[in-house]
Amino acid sequence: MTDLSALELGLDTFGDVTHDASGTRLSDAQTIRNVVDQAVLADQVGLSFFGVGEHHRPEFAVSSPEIVLAAAAARTERIHLGTAVTVLSSDDPVRVYERFATLDAVSHGRAEVILGRGSFIESFPLFGYDLRDYETLFEEKLDLFSRLLTEKPVTWDGTLRAALSEADVFPKTENGLRAWVGVGGSPESAVRAARYGYGLMLAIIGGPADRFRPFADLYRRSLETFEHAPRPIGVHSPGHVAETDQQAWDEAFEGFEAMNNTIGRERGWPAYNRLRFQHDVGPEGALYIGSPETVARKIAETVRTLGNGRFDMKFSTGTLSHEKMMRSIELYGTRVAPLVRDMLA
Repeated sequence: MTDLSALELGLDTFGDVTHDASGTRLSDAQTIRNVVDQAVLADQVGLSFFGVGEHHRPEFAVSSPEIVLAAAAARTERIHLGTAVTVLSSDDPVRVYERFATLDAVSHGRAEVILGRGSFIESFPLFGYDLRDYETLFEEKLDLFSRLLTEKPVTWDGTLRAALSEADVFPKTENGLRAWVGVGGSPESAVRAARYGYGLMLAIIGGPADRFRPFADLYRRSLETFEHAPRPIGVHSPGHVAETDQQAWDEAFEGFEAMNNTIGRERGWPAYNRLRFQHDVGPEGALYIGSPETVARKIAETVRTLGNGRFDMKFSTGTLSHEKMMRSIELYGTRVAPLVRDMLA
């Protein structure tokens, strides 16, 4: 990206099940309705993208992002709508294409899809996939999906899905479907995204942004090697915006602590605490939490480092209330976004 001031700023959510003011857990249904309201506000404050992640576990209410996004499409006008991510490994590429082409139709060309292997594995046994095929599933399905994106009859053969012979898939889109691959930072993933001609979405959830510069550079070189035109690079990182740094930290910490410790117990991570949190909100961490000025400076520095054309802030984590998330969205769109563009001009 040569014009840093043309940066697209977006938001992501996993549909974290939150609590109300009294501390009572919201229903999954209310959480999903809140996500749609959040997308509407993101559109109203002029943001570029709203992404919803797919999960199949109790902390997250959204298992079918496309349906939530279709509801958001009916109430929004300009914002692009997509996933963060779609777990392609445990889905069928043909059905994924069909669903997103349909979303693209009802949203008048605003649909995007970010494809991933899935950092959570619940969907694999749920849908009958063997985790021993984790790598092969993603490789084969990414290949098939890239062919479906041409919107021409597809002939394809793999080892883990039925072959296709001159299969034509509908509906057709009016202007094509924007597609990315979400990666956590392995060189192989960057090369794979380039080989199939996808945009690269870097999930930076730990460490400084400059640690990911080699992956961005490798991706750009790989696009040239595979003779693809330049493709976009995006960054997905957690964040929260409030009027002051201290307010933002105090509001966000409880949710980050709870979520990190829940997942950490499953994965053998050390306990998350306030000391670790304060490191992560600093210049060496991956949390974009603070006042509009603080968050804007950190985003601008990330863009200067990586040259990414989009930055998506994951604004929901743990039990952070809907009201606080709505205020964060408002500040992100009305104050952070203009500051970032001024800093990059």
